[in-house]
Amino acid sequence: MPRQPEGVVRAPTESLREAQRLLDAGMPFHAHEVFEDAWKSGPASERDLWQGLAQLAVGLTHAARGNTAGGARLLRRGADRLAAGPGAPGGTAAAAHGIDIAGLVAWARELAERTSAAGGGRPPVVDAAAEAPRLRLGPA
Repeated sequence: MPRQPEGVVRAPTESLREAQRLLDAGMPFHAHEVFEDAWKSGPASERDLWQGLAQLAVGLTHAARGNTAGGARLLRRGADRLAAGPGAPGGTAAAAHGIDIAGLVAWARELAERTSAAGGGRPPVVDAAAEAPRLRLGPA
């Protein structure tokens, strides 16, 4: 599947809408690329927010491809970044964009725990579309 075009500058609401569409379609790596564009083109004060979202998307990518250890590690890293950064619950960046930081952190930690607990044998492959998180607060 072709990659997303790189270096696309979008408004935060456009980035979130496009990333959600890609996540829902089971294309978390492509969503990661949208978040990467947002952190590269956005204000420095929001870099941790967009990087944390990108880590969640690439963590889901790894989990879906069977790399559950790497996926769990990236999901936890992204959750920690979101929980501690300027996008944290109550943070102005997350509030301004309507991002459900608390929900995303809980989702990422739960998926990381579930995938890393798979243990011996061949790890189960996560269905990326079925596991896609909701990025924003409010109705889908």
